[in-house]
Amino acid sequence: MAQKHPAPSPLIQLRGLTKTYQTGAKVFTALDGIDLTIDQGEFTAIVGRSGSGKSTLINMITGIDEPTSGEVLVASTPIHQLNQEQLAVWRGKNVGVVFQFFQLLPTLTIMENLILPMDFCNTYSVRQRRNRALSLLEKVGIADQADKLPADLSGGQQQRAAIARALANDPPLLVADEPTGNLDTQTTDAVMQLFAGLTREGKTVVMVTHERDLAHFFTRFITLADGKIIANETGVPA
Repeated sequence: MAQKHPAPSPLIQLRGLTKTYQTGAKVFTALDGIDLTIDQGEFTAIVGRSGSGKSTLINMITGIDEPTSGEVLVASTPIHQLNQEQLAVWRGKNVGVVFQFFQLLPTLTIMENLILPMDFCNTYSVRQRRNRALSLLEKVGIADQADKLPADLSGGQQQRAAIARALANDPPLLVADEPTGNLDTQTTDAVMQLFAGLTREGKTVVMVTHERDLAHFFTRFITLADGKIIANETGVPA
């Protein structure tokens, strides 16, 4: 008798998610009643034209912005109910964010950039932090750059360092906003392979992108238009 594998558990659940902004006398609806579930281990692309709501959606998932109405649950935590102090603590332990422009602190070494999130969340003992950071830099292939400043690294190396930093506290979720937008084709492929490998290890990656030629890496595509989901498609992982 074939062994049954447990069904993947939802890591992200959005229910009736709406976000509006008051601009003068007008109300702009950035997200309009979004219902979405993303399972653990999925590599999900968020696509759509400029102004479709992509950045607003990931800001909801990461708790950077709060919904006007609706619910946001990540790893069963209703983050729409948390205050700013609670959100900061929750985000530090549960979400790694990777930006298009790396956002590494320029006066700190790459090693120090990785240790900083661990200092903030106190997830690892002081004695463990350097070894933890070094193992992550090895994972992304730049351990030899640990004691250099960000300016001394190439763009691809900086993005690898940013991914390692996002993993510092071993969060279940990585959110990436156009992380390959400033990288050449070869480096883009290496970064995407890295993300795909993380999902195979059980991480969930949600990535905003406009690069359709990366489609083969994703397991899911969410297409937004005017604040609504117009397509929710399952893809084939790399």
